[in-house]
Amino acid sequence: MERHAFRAMGTDVEVLLEAPSTPESLLALASAEQEFHRLEAILTRFDPDSALSRLNAEGTIQPPAELREVVELALGARARTGGRFDPTVHDALVAAGYDRSFELIGSGPIPERCSTPAGGRVHVGPALIALEPGVRLDLGGIGKGYAVDRTASLLAAHGPCLVNAGGDLAIRGVPAQESWPIGVETSEGELTLGLASGALATSGSDRRRWNTANGMGHHLIDPRTGRPSDSDLLRVTAVATTAVEAEVLAKALFLAGEREGTAEADDLGVPAVFVTVDGRTRLAGGLE
Repeated sequence: MERHAFRAMGTDVEVLLEAPSTPESLLALASAEQEFHRLEAILTRFDPDSALSRLNAEGTIQPPAELREVVELALGARARTGGRFDPTVHDALVAAGYDRSFELIGSGPIPERCSTPAGGRVHVGPALIALEPGVRLDLGGIGKGYAVDRTASLLAAHGPCLVNAGGDLAIRGVPAQESWPIGVETSEGELTLGLASGALATSGSDRRRWNTANGMGHHLIDPRTGRPSDSDLLRVTAVATTAVEAEVLAKALFLAGEREGTAEADDLGVPAVFVTVDGRTRLAGGLE
């Protein structure tokens, strides 16, 4: 098993490839890192020269293909989740204090500004992406999922592989041991899921937190209020066919809350692990 680790998109990335150690497999792992950094340079909101930052600053651009695809995926997710997943939460994140890369947020209190509800209009035309005045996009989670999926698909030509970016992961190909053991943190300890295919993502208010003048803030914005969610859930892990879809489901189920979220996971047949703020773990979507 070949392993390569690096830092990208504000998180630790680990790539596993079941293949002999050859110059070709080592080059494939290096290419995976290059692809992550290439996509980060397009999709990050923290680099003023990225395509996303130029769109947010100018309101209209002729986008690279990857930005167009991720924006379309994000808008499709907004429609499917009734707005619980919404890429137009950029200004709400900034207002909550997440105005720079998380690694650069200091330990002192951050002034919390006025909340900014999401739901702004985004037009994706044949040649242009145009934002309604005052609308800006954040593609952090779904962009990471997209990079995970793309990288895993590239590596799959060289053997069974797993790409894990801070807990959001995708699998391509069945390894010799027949499944990939994936550890999921619960209130009772670690739960191991054996995945032979697909993807997994986790959303939680315990992941990216910071001090504000009004208490602790976090990055999971409720688009309806423009403020960090007050969900009764601490963390949700969802399994899906792609990392993009797992990322969307994890966030949407988190914002739905324990009762509605577990019922929705059961109805959709989405394997999911729910950890509540009061320290309970619930399994849904066929997990036992």
